[in-house]
Amino acid sequence: MRDLGRVHVESFLEMMSAERGAAANTLQSYERDLDDIRSFLNGRSIRLTEAASADLSAYLASLASQGFKPSSQARRLAAMRQFYKFLYAEGIRTDDPTGVLDAPKKGRPLPKTMGVEEVGRLLSQAQTEADDPAPGQLQRLRMLALLELLYATGMRVSELVSLPAGVLDQEGRFLMIRGKGNKERLVPLSQSAIKALKSYGRLLAAENAAAKEPQESPFLFSTASKEGYLPRQVFARDLKNLAIRAGLTPSLISPHVMRHAFASHLLANGADLRVVQELLGHSDISTTQIYTHVLEERLQQLVQTHHPLAKQAKKHE
Repeated sequence: MRDLGRVHVESFLEMMSAERGAAANTLQSYERDLDDIRSFLNGRSIRLTEAASADLSAYLASLASQGFKPSSQARRLAAMRQFYKFLYAEGIRTDDPTGVLDAPKKGRPLPKTMGVEEVGRLLSQAQTEADDPAPGQLQRLRMLALLELLYATGMRVSELVSLPAGVLDQEGRFLMIRGKGNKERLVPLSQSAIKALKSYGRLLAAENAAAKEPQESPFLFSTASKEGYLPRQVFARDLKNLAIRAGLTPSLISPHVMRHAFASHLLANGADLRVVQELLGHSDISTTQIYTHVLEERLQQLVQTHHPLAKQAKKHE
């Protein structure tokens, strides 16, 4: 009987592209991972579509024995889960063999993040500099707008620097972001982000009106770069310089660290993990679960503060 594993992989990739808008790089990664799994199973005379949980567990164990990092093992497991969920949904299988598989222990350091006070110092420094009417104020207002938007939304730096100029024309407290795979998500803006955006937009319009040859650009943060917008490396460099002026350690500050700060601070103040997943633009909740250490701390505090037995214990202290 012919092994239809490759055919089903191609159907799975078509579904990921058509229904979920997966990017080309994502599809290539899934294809490589699933081909590797299929090759392993073929060596054990097992069809990809008929693999049991023990077979897939053995594959993960083989990766570990070959020295694959936990993050690489986790990526292969994610590919398996998506694929077997697809087979189950299509009626090709009557079960999902990945349901009982445990994710490998990553043992990696928690993502770098910033405390609320550090973010406050950074934003305060940016605000002070943006208020200075000396030459170069537009660039200083741009930095303030970039930081306020980043901390208000947690968007990826690539999403931030390539925002369309039309953002300046919209009203309201929500921003539509186009993320990976051209997926769109709606995120709320803080009042300070809206204010910084408007200040930047007003001066930008004034300088364009006064210019002999005004430059029309489809981007909010336009530059003379190849892409037409502020390169993320330039933003990261300017952010580190701002951190130095704010008295912070520049090596600990980056756009990605501020994205982590956005997520961590939301969770620490009671936000739901699923909501944070949506705001960050993560397609899989497992990606957002790097922040569960924040949830664990908050849950411990909740139990210690509100559980009747905890209250009773405090009375006897």
